[in-house]
Amino acid sequence: MGYVSLCLLTIISSVFSTNFGAQIKTNERPIIGVLAQEVFDPQPGKNAYIAASYVKFLESAGARVVPLMINKSEEEYTRLFKSINGVLFPGGGVSLKSSEYSKAAGILYRLALQANSNEDYFPIWGTCLGFEQLTLLTSGELLLSHTNTSGVALPLDFTDEIKESRLFKDFPQDLMDSLATEPLTENSHKWSITTERFSKSDRLKTFYRVLSTNTDGQYEFVSTMEAYDFPIYATQWHPEKNAFEWTRPYIPHSPSAIKTTFYMAHFFVNEARKSFHRFASTEDEQKALIYNYSPVYTGTKSAFEQIYLFD
Repeated sequence: MGYVSLCLLTIISSVFSTNFGAQIKTNERPIIGVLAQEVFDPQPGKNAYIAASYVKFLESAGARVVPLMINKSEEEYTRLFKSINGVLFPGGGVSLKSSEYSKAAGILYRLALQANSNEDYFPIWGTCLGFEQLTLLTSGELLLSHTNTSGVALPLDFTDEIKESRLFKDFPQDLMDSLATEPLTENSHKWSITTERFSKSDRLKTFYRVLSTNTDGQYEFVSTMEAYDFPIYATQWHPEKNAFEWTRPYIPHSPSAIKTTFYMAHFFVNEARKSFHRFASTEDEQKALIYNYSPVYTGTKSAFEQIYLFD
């Protein structure tokens, strides 16, 4: 069976399931918010950005994207939260404590916990900086350690918890084998949470299931995790880069690396399909979508091929 046919079969089987012949209801028009963050050197009209690869990552699995701007009120974030079906906290380089990115992430995280506790399904995904932000939001402490992991692709060291994983449950075995033996996961971080510090945090170890770890040769750190009781997922590595970023030689682009991108995207978008939040009107939805903005080519001077810039 070809890869396209396999993917189509996987999509059909995961979206449509039977329960005594009945179709499980899903949201076929999921919209996911991607959180913006401050630019390093702000200029008029260029105060915040989102890397386009995160948008493509979600769109590749059938979602639309709404940019979640910084410097908004809690009321505005609450309104948007009730209109979208999931949130992605992207990687970056801003403060986990004092940035507008961190403030917005804190509001959205609290809203998601409240919603899910009230049987209102709402998923969150954190990548790199987003992963680190989630460890801080959950533990209430900054527990990161400096690691030599800036610009390296690694295989995943899966833990025994993988047997209970929702995230990797439907990955084909050949891809799981490749993830465990080939350098398919690109790391661009200088800070990590070591397995030692993770295990000493009661809040973290009771909230998150550690699915994989890695090492920089000196420290073992958590690289993939999912919450036990909430649809919250995080990778210290970058699944979106394999298919959509080309500026760095250490980003893997093998067939297995590309499959990794799309299986990760497919999983999270399917999680968003379980949310039934919606905009108050079609007009409000259209005004909010990222289609109202155009990405800028930055591949000659940046780690990103394209970025969206905002006021």
